[in-house]
Amino acid sequence: MKNLGLTLLMLLIAGIGLAQKKPYMPKTSTFEPTYFPPIPDYANPTSWASLPTIKDLADTVPSTELQNNQNTAQVDVFYIHPTTYVEKPNGKHSWNADLSDKALNEETDKNALVFQASIFNESCKIYAPRYRQAHIFSFFTDNGKEANAAFDTAYNDVKRAFEYYLKFHNDGRPIIIASHTQGTIHAVRLLREKFVNKPLYKQLVAAYVVGMPVTADTLKGIPPCKAEDDFGCFVSWVTYANGYYPSTYELGAKLAHCTNPLTWKSEDQTYAESSQNMGGVLKEFKLLPGLCDAKVHQGILWINPPAGDLSKIANFNVADYHLFYMNIRENVSVRVKNYLK
Repeated sequence: MKNLGLTLLMLLIAGIGLAQKKPYMPKTSTFEPTYFPPIPDYANPTSWASLPTIKDLADTVPSTELQNNQNTAQVDVFYIHPTTYVEKPNGKHSWNADLSDKALNEETDKNALVFQASIFNESCKIYAPRYRQAHIFSFFTDNGKEANAAFDTAYNDVKRAFEYYLKFHNDGRPIIIASHTQGTIHAVRLLREKFVNKPLYKQLVAAYVVGMPVTADTLKGIPPCKAEDDFGCFVSWVTYANGYYPSTYELGAKLAHCTNPLTWKSEDQTYAESSQNMGGVLKEFKLLPGLCDAKVHQGILWINPPAGDLSKIANFNVADYHLFYMNIRENVSVRVKNYLK
């Protein structure tokens, strides 16, 4: 199952992360790194994309009727952002991102923090580390040794950030783990190392490990959520247009655990009409009620795409959070309240 999971992650190609720009793909299988970025210091606030004590884009809300309640929230979310390191490095070639790259940090913040992390600001204090994410080319190269090293570098940053968070910020508070695409690769590894069969599991409200196929066996020890108010469990989905099968489907994606984020059920063929969609957000970051429907189909999530240009898209992996923004936000609140009881 470990090998199957790795294959699925490497082959989930289109829509990795939130990047809208055309990815840089070298013509050779070697990235030819000339630079290794320095290790981040998580005692320095600049090594974090979001902290509850600073003003950042995770504080954003898409409506004046919504509130950023991080000052009073009783639960923390540790959020791991997706791949945004996709362009050709400027001068210094590296398999991993440099945290001093201001342009890259801005790209991460205006996409990942605004459209994903902000979902949690009603119910949670948000902790989102910057980390030396692996370049998108790491998903495609046949240079497995270097690619694995790049993902290990990224994960080790995430783990050190989480350990710093536990030591200096958590103070025994309940925790939500949230992630997308590359972030989910690292989140699954973090959950297995830090929560499964560990005392910390008692603090786990839920894990929103989204954008990559995740099977129940992949997170053995943390069960899939079966109801909207379950806690100590995980939810996961990857979104496609109705009738579309990704290249990963026959390789095992059809075995993944898939949650319908409009019903929070996971049985095959679970369907929810668009009227049950409380509001998604697109690039204007304004709430659009009834944006799309959703149906679980053999390990993947199918939607009937919104009208207009989006009707021509088959892979909605990039918008796994966007499309269901308010339903996820509300679900976080429901799980938190039930856990705190």
